[in-house]
Amino acid sequence: MQFDARAAKLLEPGRHLTIDGYPGLRLEATESSRTWTYRYKSPVNGAMRQKKIGRWPAVSFAAAIVEWEALRQKREAGIDVAAEARRERQSAVAAKAAEKEKNKGALTVQRVCDLYHAGHIVRNRGEKGQVEIARMFRTMLGDLAGKEAAEVSRADAFALIESYAHIPVQAQILRRELGAAWEYCHDAGKLAESVPNWWRLILRGKLKSKGKAINGVKRGALKRVLSPQEAGQLIPWLPNFSRDINDILTLYLWTCARGVEITAMEASEITEEDDGLWWSVPKAKTKNAKREDATDFRVPLIGRAETIVRRRLNAYPTGYLFPSYGKTGHWEQKSVQTRVYYQQPYSNTAPERKRIRLTVTHWAPHDLRRTARTFLASMGCPRDVAEVIIGHMLPGVEGVYNRHSYDKERRVWLGRLSEYLEQLAVKHG
Repeated sequence: MQFDARAAKLLEPGRHLTIDGYPGLRLEATESSRTWTYRYKSPVNGAMRQKKIGRWPAVSFAAAIVEWEALRQKREAGIDVAAEARRERQSAVAAKAAEKEKNKGALTVQRVCDLYHAGHIVRNRGEKGQVEIARMFRTMLGDLAGKEAAEVSRADAFALIESYAHIPVQAQILRRELGAAWEYCHDAGKLAESVPNWWRLILRGKLKSKGKAINGVKRGALKRVLSPQEAGQLIPWLPNFSRDINDILTLYLWTCARGVEITAMEASEITEEDDGLWWSVPKAKTKNAKREDATDFRVPLIGRAETIVRRRLNAYPTGYLFPSYGKTGHWEQKSVQTRVYYQQPYSNTAPERKRIRLTVTHWAPHDLRRTARTFLASMGCPRDVAEVIIGHMLPGVEGVYNRHSYDKERRVWLGRLSEYLEQLAVKHG
């Protein structure tokens, strides 16, 4: 019979169609498919053989004829096509196994990253950083993870980083950490010196962020600092937040501390000393935790900061001063950020809920720390004092030889900052 698509669709499972003029070509039916096959006698031993051509209708009748003709010519040339196909499959499996065995001891890209993570990241980064770098290596390397590190070409490196160019900040981090991983394995003797570190060479200066997007509009790559007028307007507005958020944001301005340090403040870290109230953040809770020469972060509590901490000490004489029901037991920085965004006039979070909107916009909690540091500079605070106040370690030789605690200077300049912030609130509030 001639091929009939309707008859093919109605073909019952276990039955087959043959086509006039094409000996051996059959369309066989199962419960779920229709498959073209070539049935023939082996030219080697005369046994009946069958070679699959493909599923219909993905493989059309015309395409099946072309393949049938090629197989028939091979058979007439004395080749058992089914046996040949079986040998090719076996060869492919053997080749894959051999390649796997060959690479079993090879230093792959993933292995380079694992060595770097265990030997450097775990020793020098905080827990959050360790988890993030491990996640990045686990999810962003793609097929390159299994490739031998010594065989990675410049094109390979470019292709991987370029594939993340739409998220340039993350692409920069991946490029930086892979470059550091190659460098680490070079230093450790795990990679031959002749193996190039392409990560250091590709796309230098070409991965630039367009800034944070708000409602689909890019703000641009900028570091937000509130003007004196904006700070003066914001300070009287802060009580519109909950008491916890108001207190935390106020401490950003009055202490210049980091959000993660403020939200994890504990009663045991507060001490009454001869010159007033102090907050001593343990080194382990600071950004400098891995630095051998780092010390606890000392913060004199003055003005509104002192008022807030004394009030909270009365309410929470032990444990965290900003307790929460979360897994950490205290407020987290990201939760504070969420509350601030919720009050922004452009926030679409729960639009059906009525709320008072911020009048000073486009800022995040960390911008308040940056703003306070900028105010210190504008007031004439010496750079080394201001850097110590915000918890930065002094660089270079100065950091090695200058062991002055700056406690007196901290209290003097944070006292002046407190007075300045109060003046702004009166003037612009």
